[in-house]
Amino acid sequence: MKDRLADSLYGLGWATVKKLPEPAAVRLGQTIADTAWRRRGAGVLRLERNLARVVPDATPERLAELSRAGMRSYLRYWMESFRLPAWSKERIAAGMEAEDVDLLKDALADDRGVILALPHMGNWDLAGAWVTTHLGTPFTTVAERLKPETLYDRFVAYREGLGMEVLPHNGGSAFGALARRLRKGGLVCLVADRDLSASGVEVDFFGEKARMPAGPAILAQQTGALLLPVTLWFDDTPVMKGRIHPPVEVPGSGTRAEKSAVMTQRLADAFASGIAEHPEDWHMLQRLWLADLDDRGARGKGEDR
Repeated sequence: MKDRLADSLYGLGWATVKKLPEPAAVRLGQTIADTAWRRRGAGVLRLERNLARVVPDATPERLAELSRAGMRSYLRYWMESFRLPAWSKERIAAGMEAEDVDLLKDALADDRGVILALPHMGNWDLAGAWVTTHLGTPFTTVAERLKPETLYDRFVAYREGLGMEVLPHNGGSAFGALARRLRKGGLVCLVADRDLSASGVEVDFFGEKARMPAGPAILAQQTGALLLPVTLWFDDTPVMKGRIHPPVEVPGSGTRAEKSAVMTQRLADAFASGIAEHPEDWHMLQRLWLADLDDRGARGKGEDR
C-alpha cells in the first residue's frame, strides 16, 4: 500500500505541477518547503546535523536559516524536475550557466571519454538536460531501483525523455556498459557523494570520515576517460549556476585501490569546496558520515534511516 501511494503521489506531481505557471510552481514549492521545515521532521533534523559539519561555527539561529533555505532549494529541485518535461529546449538551454565549461567541451572534441561526477546539489536533472540540449551531447547515467517498480519506471522514462540513457544500478553489468560508452568517447554522469556500502572509499570530508563511491575513479583508470567534478547551486534568479572543476588525474603509481583512494579524496575535496560556498544547495537529508552510522537507532523516533 505504501509503495502504491508513493507511486501515485509522484505521478500526481508530474501530471499537475508541470501544468502550473512558473511563478505558481515556485510559490507552491516554497510553501511546501516552509511547512516541512516548521514540522521539524527527520529529514530536516538530519539536514541540520549535516550542515553543522559544513558550517561548524554556525549558531543555532544560522543553522535554522540554512536548513530553511536548504528545504526551499530541495523543493525547487522537485518543482523544476516535475516541470522539466514541459520545458522547451530553449528554456532548458537558458536554465543553466556553467563556469569553465570548456574543460568539458575540449575533452569531448578530442573524442575522449568524460566522467562528470557531482554531489546532490542544485538540480542534477536540469544539469543533465542542459548537457543534452545546450551542448547537444547525449550521456549515460545509472539509477537505483526504486520500489515499487512502477515508480522506478517513471523515473527512467522521465530521464530518458530528457535525452539521458539510464542504466539500472545493479553492479558489474552497469559498470561494464559505462566503460564501453567511455571507451567510445562518450559521456557518463554520476552522482557520487554517498556510498555507505562496503565498497565505498573512505574519505576525509569536512574533517570527518565518510564513504564515497569508487566507480568514477575506477572508470577513469580503466578507460582513460577524463574525470571532472561538478558542483551546482541556485541564486535569486531562475537560472541555475554550475562549475566544472579541474580534472582529477590518475596518479602515476600505486595499486588500483591506492589510486582510487587518492582520486576519490580529490573528488571529495572538490565537492567540499562547492558545498562550503553554497551549503543551502546541498540536499543531503540522510546520514553520510561514518560517525552517524554508529548511533543508528539511538535517537529513536524522528531519526532518519
